[in-house]
Amino acid sequence: MLPLYSYKQYKQNRPDPSPLDYANEREQVAEIIETVRRSGDSALKAYTLRFDQADLRELKAADREIEQATGEVDPLLLAAIREAKGNIERYHRHQLAQNWWESGPGWTAGQRYIPLQSVGAYIPGGTAAYPSSVLMTVVPAKVAGVKEIYICTPPDSSGRINPLTLAAAREAGVSAVFKIGGAQAVAAMAYGTETIPAAQKIVGPGNIYVTLAKKEVFGQVGIDMLAGPSEIVIVAGAEARADYIAADLLSQAEHDPLSRSLLVTPSENLAAEVKNHLAEQIISLPRRRIAEQSLTEQGAVIMVPGLEEAWPVVNDLAPEHLELHLDEAWQYLDRITSAGAVFIGPYTPESLGDYWAGSNHVLPTSRAARYASALGVADFIKRSQVICYTKEALQESASRIAALARAEGLEAHARSVLMRRHKNDPQGQDRT
Repeated sequence: MLPLYSYKQYKQNRPDPSPLDYANEREQVAEIIETVRRSGDSALKAYTLRFDQADLRELKAADREIEQATGEVDPLLLAAIREAKGNIERYHRHQLAQNWWESGPGWTAGQRYIPLQSVGAYIPGGTAAYPSSVLMTVVPAKVAGVKEIYICTPPDSSGRINPLTLAAAREAGVSAVFKIGGAQAVAAMAYGTETIPAAQKIVGPGNIYVTLAKKEVFGQVGIDMLAGPSEIVIVAGAEARADYIAADLLSQAEHDPLSRSLLVTPSENLAAEVKNHLAEQIISLPRRRIAEQSLTEQGAVIMVPGLEEAWPVVNDLAPEHLELHLDEAWQYLDRITSAGAVFIGPYTPESLGDYWAGSNHVLPTSRAARYASALGVADFIKRSQVICYTKEALQESASRIAALARAEGLEAHARSVLMRRHKNDPQGQDRT
């Protein structure tokens, strides 16, 4: 169920996934997007009937529906949602940037941070509920200062949204909830319809159709990332608890058959113990078949000679989630250059990041952590550069600016500077 490999063998037997290499799906997504652009709400209703078996009269969830759904949620769960929201808000407030300015003789330059005006968040749904995804996408946008935040999520066949999702949306303070899923929801958020306003940016996780749709509309609208299947890498020494490791590997394997759960260790004994615990723990798992397929087809134990050899492996894998089950784990943190989120020590399971600690669970996957980061406040803010020069300050620099412009063959650039230096010379010829 969990084969052992060296890293070289692993790369040969488990090639990097290519979640965007789906020709048929890309064609379907392009057709859906174009149909929604042309036909708006009527296309959305038709696709919802086709894909979700829901015959909708209204695309927007009514206020009374959201209020009623919140009342149906177990008070303990509602309290947990509120506390999780508080943790996420506190964590993300630390990410807020301040405007800055610097000045010299006759000049000022700086940078302003401006929140986006509107954001659409995609939340998976249908028969499932993901209130944590509502909080993780909406709360950072609220902290950033975005005024208009709405979510799209697919309904069940009766046209209802799961009460947990609606309760989380209410607690997070969304502007509206729309009962639309799949590529058609992405198209609506990108181009707008009679009911759904176009957003400046689309964020949130989704299946391959949602991911392909985000790729298709990028440029018309901003997106957070192109998310692939979930993944976890655990680095562990001989002293680690095998039962904890097995439980954490399963926490990712149960997501999807394409999820990747990897253990990197120098200990053959630990590897054997983990496999034994996996076999025991998976028996009672409700999503056992998914987890078994994931571990068998995507999972692995990667054997390394020692811990020093583990870090090049980790940085090359660039995992979404990285757990360190090591004595004195903090001392290894500076060895890690590519990971979406790092969980340090045996009592910091990845589930803490998914629901509670306040860090964001919308993370780069498919090795994108080599260049990308977790969703955060910065994703909802634009930076605008500001400069101001006096006449004297410009004149002092004019000849050097003109020299650079002419070196690039851009004479008009040079003249636009020099004509401000030589008041009576409209051609801007530098006579010095």
